[in-house]
Formats: sequence, structure tokens, C-alpha cells
Amino acid sequence: MPSADDPRQPRDVARQRTSLMLAGLIALPVSIGLWLAIYFGTPPLDGMEAPVARLIFAINCISVAVLLCFFLGIEAVSHERLHTPAINPLAGAESARMKVNLRYLQHTLEQLLLFIPGLLSLSYYCADGHSMRAVTATTIVWIVSRLAFWIGYHKGPEFRTPGLMGMVQSAIVLLYVCARFGHDVAGITGTVVILGLFAAGEIYLVLINRGPPSSSN
Repeated sequence: MPSADDPRQPRDVARQRTSLMLAGLIALPVSIGLWLAIYFGTPPLDGMEAPVARLIFAINCISVAVLLCFFLGIEAVSHERLHTPAINPLAGAESARMKVNLRYLQHTLEQLLLFIPGLLSLSYYCADGHSMRAVTATTIVWIVSRLAFWIGYHKGPEFRTPGLMGMVQSAIVLLYVCARFGHDVAGITGTVVILGLFAAGEIYLVLINRGPPSSSN
């Protein structure tokens, strides 16, 4: 039977959920403010009239994000393995720090799969150098969010929430570009179908996770 201070206890789960949600509510306006400051505070980009130029710029932004957020995570694990018994990945000698870094890498890889297609599509739908500032702002906010997630996770799992704002941003970008794509294909009907399917999936996931999980032997 789990002890009273077991983190799987319903009361502790509720406390952690409340803590995570409050941290997210604080981080959200900060992320929005940063995005707006970059968008309105930076000059328009030159030579962005052609779609190919916009896509190349977005690819370069992705490269910077991967370098700073993913490759550095790989390096953090690699350097620690080189100088500790964890040099043998099968020895089970990973430190707490390495375990956090490994979780960060896994989560960042997942987030890249949301960030990359959304940013590429966003660059396509930006018409000129003025609107392309959205690509710059989105990239910088994503990078800052990833680093905040990484640093916060090392302080404690409850401090990782501010870094999840990058995921919220990626979701918003994906919803926007998918809605635009649906409209291009089938007008308002296409937009409604795509967003409706996503909303139905979200509602279903919320409903099936509201109750306590079923126990199994």
C-alpha cells in the first residue's frame, strides 16, 4: 500500500496539478509579452517576398533551435557519460542530473515534431518581411521556453511548467496553419472539419482522464 507521502496519492497529485497550473498561468503572459516585444520591436526582414526565401529563413531558425536546445542536451549527457561509470549505458549508473537531461532530451525531441512543421507552414503563410517577424518571435520564444524547462526541471519537477509555454505556442501555431490549409482546400468547411476533429479529440481525452485510473494487477 502506498505511504501517505507517496506522490501517487490523489491528494498529492491534486496539489502538484494545482502548482503546475498556477506556474503556467504566471508564465503565459510573460511568454505572450516576449513574443509581442520581439514581433513589434524588431525591423522587418529583407528579401522575404518569395516563398522559398521565407522557407529557407525558417529552416535556419530551426537549425539554431536544434543547436541550442537539442544538441546541447546531447552534449550534456555525453560529457557526463565520458567521466562517470555511466559511460556504460547498460550499467544503470546514471546520476539524477543525467536522468533529468535524458528526460529533457526526450521531451525536446517530441516538441521539435510540433515546432518544426508549424514553423515551416507559418513561414509559408507569412506574406512579407513584416509578417515574417512572427517566425522570428516564435523561434525565440520556443528556445527560451525550452531552456526554462531544462533549468526548471533540474530545480524540481514542479518548476518545469514555465518551459511548457513553448508547447502551448506550438499548438497555437499548428491550429492556425492547419486552419489556413483547410480553408485553402475547402473554404470555411475545411477549416471547420480540421478544427472540429481536433476539438473532438481533445474533449474525448479530457473526459476519459477525469476519473481515477482503473487499477490492474
